[in-house]
Amino acid sequence: MTAERTLPPREYFASHPVLRTTDLDEARHRIGQKFCDHRLDIQSRRASLSVRHNAVRGLNLSVNYLAYGPEVIVDPGLLGSFYLFHIPLAGMARVQHRCEEMTASPSMAAILNPDRNARLHWGEGCSKLLIQIDRAHLESVAQALVGAPLPGPIRFDMKVDLASPPGRRLQRIVNACVDAVENGDLFQRPLGGGDLRAEHDLAHALLTLQHSNISHIIERSDQQAKPRAIRQALDYIHANLSEPITLADIAAAAGINVRTLQKGFQRIFGLSPMQVLRNARLDTAHYQLMAHKDAPGVTEAAYSCGFSHLGRFSRDYKERFGHSPSERRRTASSGA
Repeated sequence: MTAERTLPPREYFASHPVLRTTDLDEARHRIGQKFCDHRLDIQSRRASLSVRHNAVRGLNLSVNYLAYGPEVIVDPGLLGSFYLFHIPLAGMARVQHRCEEMTASPSMAAILNPDRNARLHWGEGCSKLLIQIDRAHLESVAQALVGAPLPGPIRFDMKVDLASPPGRRLQRIVNACVDAVENGDLFQRPLGGGDLRAEHDLAHALLTLQHSNISHIIERSDQQAKPRAIRQALDYIHANLSEPITLADIAAAAGINVRTLQKGFQRIFGLSPMQVLRNARLDTAHYQLMAHKDAPGVTEAAYSCGFSHLGRFSRDYKERFGHSPSERRRTASSGA
């Protein structure tokens, strides 16, 4: 396979190096630790491997730059616990996924589903931006989006046409996220509400802009809801997590009355606006306490996320995550 003739692509996240190696076994092992166990083979015995892997991890996703140098075959089988969005920056890659095959390029990306076998043939000089999204997170965003339990696993169409209007919108959102990471505005420690919001927005964009087996359900739910008002309410909630906001404050920010707000949230999320606010605060506190570096203390995390009663915070935290915040803090501090 020959690579496209392009200018040398930008190497993203160079300040967050994960791996530099010419050793095949080390590459297979180290990259497998970040993604999943896989088979890795160089196509030509005379070729010299030159792996460059950079990555930044949030709570529910990671953004990666990966290049192997020569032609390689990557055979991960089933991904299992995550979706993987491949965006070639230079060169091409043949992708086999389930019974389909395509050539990925800078204008035609690919997304791999976790419960379908995959095999990838990276061309010489191919480098990629890889967005790894945890399956549980994507399903959680999807369930909130449709306002009902999902009928089964989410399966995206493999081809992502970046030249189409939805593809261009999706690429703009991905580029904005990448630029924010590059500028040090996202996924730095300690993690916060803005990071959670970015993860949500990426998953939401993928679900609404790339066709999947639940696209018709999403479209039907969009027709039933008033997405602009609900979106304004969510934006207000996430922008004011540390403030003592009320139900009336949220309704005013959304430009609707309290009763309409309550009905809209119940229909879309199955929760009241104040329950969504509480969960957003808990998720942000959990996000901060997960940090392995510069994580805040439990009290600091609670107060910074809008909790004024530590006992209630500990109770709600344990109910949501299955353990107390102090247990999470000890685990994160130990580097486990």
